[in-house]
Amino acid sequence: MDYYLPVFNESNSLDVPGLIENLKLKETSTSPIMLDRYPPYSPFYGVMGVVFSSVLTSAGAAYGTAVSGTGIAATAVMRPELVMKSIIPVVMAGIIAIYGLVVSVLLSGELAPAPKYSLPTGYVHLAAGLSVGFAGLAAGYAVGEVGEVGVRHIALQPRLFIGMILILIFAEVLGLYGLIIGIYLYTVNIK
Repeated sequence: MDYYLPVFNESNSLDVPGLIENLKLKETSTSPIMLDRYPPYSPFYGVMGVVFSSVLTSAGAAYGTAVSGTGIAATAVMRPELVMKSIIPVVMAGIIAIYGLVVSVLLSGELAPAPKYSLPTGYVHLAAGLSVGFAGLAAGYAVGEVGEVGVRHIALQPRLFIGMILILIFAEVLGLYGLIIGIYLYTVNIK
């Protein structure tokens, strides 16, 4: 990268014509168009897409794990033999964080410095991160709530196990929908 130093004339004052010539402003007539399409802050949106996809899905997975874990602990007091069977909501909550990790890795592979990373691309990558992030947050919440109540009630009525698993699958699919939309937006080419 070339850095241009201010040009001073003999009287030690700034030589504006020399500075303009030194900056070669006449050669950059397309710079307003380039700055409109490739502003210096455009990679920020892509980075935020990476951050939102990983942070929000991890928050959803953490919530689902914590809430389901309290249900498992309560169940273990009454029926210790059901602990391993009750771990399923915790595993399903952990999978949600993997959805965010996948999109984060895909998006971070596309990040580039500002002259090579357009503003619309940044917006699309932000949308991809937000879609998988908020879907993962909602799925983690649903898995946690269903997991806690389901595990507690399975201790009282074991026939509820299949119903709980089906509801957990439907809750998990919410995160999968966000992953699909995030991957689709990642593949969109709007350069």
